[in-house]
Amino acid sequence: MANGSFSRANALAAGRPQPNVRADGGSSVAVIDLRRPKIGRHPLTEFLCGHLKGVEYLWALAFVIPYVAVFLVFVAYPIVYGLWMGHNPALYGQLFADPVYLNTVINTLIYLAVAVNVHMFGAFLLSGFFVMRGWFVKALLLVFIMPWAVPALPTFISIHWMLNGQWGLINNILWDFFHINGPFWLSSRWIALFSIIGAYIWKYMPFWTVIFIAGRMAIPTELYEAAAVDGATGLRRFFHITFPLLATLYFVNTLLSTIFTVGDFTTPYFITNGAPVLETYTLANLGVHYAFDLMDPYLGVAAVMSALPLMIPLIIFLMRKLRRMQVEA
Repeated sequence: MANGSFSRANALAAGRPQPNVRADGGSSVAVIDLRRPKIGRHPLTEFLCGHLKGVEYLWALAFVIPYVAVFLVFVAYPIVYGLWMGHNPALYGQLFADPVYLNTVINTLIYLAVAVNVHMFGAFLLSGFFVMRGWFVKALLLVFIMPWAVPALPTFISIHWMLNGQWGLINNILWDFFHINGPFWLSSRWIALFSIIGAYIWKYMPFWTVIFIAGRMAIPTELYEAAAVDGATGLRRFFHITFPLLATLYFVNTLLSTIFTVGDFTTPYFITNGAPVLETYTLANLGVHYAFDLMDPYLGVAAVMSALPLMIPLIIFLMRKLRRMQVEA
């Protein structure tokens, strides 16, 4: 008995299977698993690596690192540095003491309210015309897109000279055909401001029209056919089919257009450049004027950052509207 116990102990020590004696005198072999226990990866490592191993993980890093570096250098760093430059409260006191800044805030609000809503609603309506069949409609669409396809710089410089009170094309046409002395477009604040708004609408409405055309083409034609069978007219089909299905797209486009318009520097600069007497600046132009013309970059950054209180409430409203529409859908 002692020899049997001793031999089983040696077998265990050697890692060999040992026989177990059964009640009927037989024996069975029990296998001992001596492999190393499986160690799980840290949750952070599991999150970063996922199912990638070895060379696959190295290739993933090789593709991701350049994008991360570009984002940090050209997006994150300018934003953080701009916030640091405009963090001093004394800068905003200096802004509010400047009457040019107060006029600029009013100009920016008018610019947003009129330009965004007019060109967005106009693009929505025109998209209904351009989805019609026919080669003539397609030809008109090609011509309509041209203002957006042409580079902005020569376009707005041309409009600037067209609005010249003495040699401009518009005033010459008014005099040659109607014997009317045209106004000095760039000498009146309101005429100049709405000239900027008109040029902006003319330039960027084709882009949003194309977006709405794509949205209309995604609506199933069976819905319109079923509505026609039920006797729905074109106006009823618009209010009960087209507009509800494109409402989300309309609000998203409005949000994006608002962001683009607040940051628009090209249109006011090349059409009026603040004329007359710095009265048609927007916040983007005023920030550049402070930073480069007056050599005060901190004040320029503060002027641009002051647009955030104008943007945040509108963005929150639009995002809540989108969330409510998703819940209802």
